[in-house]
Amino acid sequence: MSNALFYFFAFRALLRRTIITACLGVVCNAAVAQVQLVSPPDDDPQRTELTEPFEIIDGIYFVGGRIHRPSYLFTTSEGHILLDTTFDESVPEIVANIRKLGFDPEDVKLLLSSHAHHDHVGGHSNMREITGATTVASAADADVIESGGKTDFRDTGLWPPATVDRIIVDGEQVKLGDRVLTAHFTPGHTKGCTTWTTVVEEDGIQYDLVVLGGLNVNRTEPLIDNPRYPDMPQQFAWSFARLKVLPVDVYLGAHGYWYGLNEKREQMLAGGDTNPFIDPEGYQNAIRFFENAYLERLKNDTYDDAE
Repeated sequence: MSNALFYFFAFRALLRRTIITACLGVVCNAAVAQVQLVSPPDDDPQRTELTEPFEIIDGIYFVGGRIHRPSYLFTTSEGHILLDTTFDESVPEIVANIRKLGFDPEDVKLLLSSHAHHDHVGGHSNMREITGATTVASAADADVIESGGKTDFRDTGLWPPATVDRIIVDGEQVKLGDRVLTAHFTPGHTKGCTTWTTVVEEDGIQYDLVVLGGLNVNRTEPLIDNPRYPDMPQQFAWSFARLKVLPVDVYLGAHGYWYGLNEKREQMLAGGDTNPFIDPEGYQNAIRFFENAYLERLKNDTYDDAE
């Protein structure tokens, strides 16, 4: 069976389940995730304290200034790839962290993003000017990045507009040196939200790594019958279907609390026999948690339109 047919049937099955669940007004107890992924409050150290950069696995580094807002550096022999720039004012922190690791920011050749929100692409313009990197994005997110957030279906979070040099399609590979990243479009959180995958190696063993692009339903926007994003429910359903079948060993994401970044970093610094970021179960738990939150919103589509 081709990948297209596989995803079609997976999507159809998930959408059928979604409709039945929404109509019944219940969520199957067996599907309830055992984890609660709660965003840290504004005064939490994960948001406020500067974080030292460190290697996660196989030449992939955390270089974000704060645990809550990761930025990832993928190093290669021919230059480097940077995924997410967070806020514009955080760019100096990211640049400093790249230098602390012994790398030159001007060797960043490609600039990627998880999704077009101000806390992930707000620094793209500044970082592009510093590094001269080629900016890569999906067509749907590129429009928002280049408008500085003005064309987003949400009405919050503007940033300095940034030029997008290369438009990618779903399933396209981005290559630099011996590093290959594959783009998987997972729309819903944004229209062009992108989950990235690659293969890494540790102690002679290869692992499938994923950087989850985003699955939260926006709190300030209606999910159903949103005039600026009418097919949002269907796109979320599609994304859940395809994310469930991705091969995943190493789980990273666009926010640290999604995958226990703070705790795993502490475990790594303490030493141990295994890399804590090798966490396929944590990935599946997160997907179930986000899907259940989505199903709850389908039952009762309340949102904070005053925020």
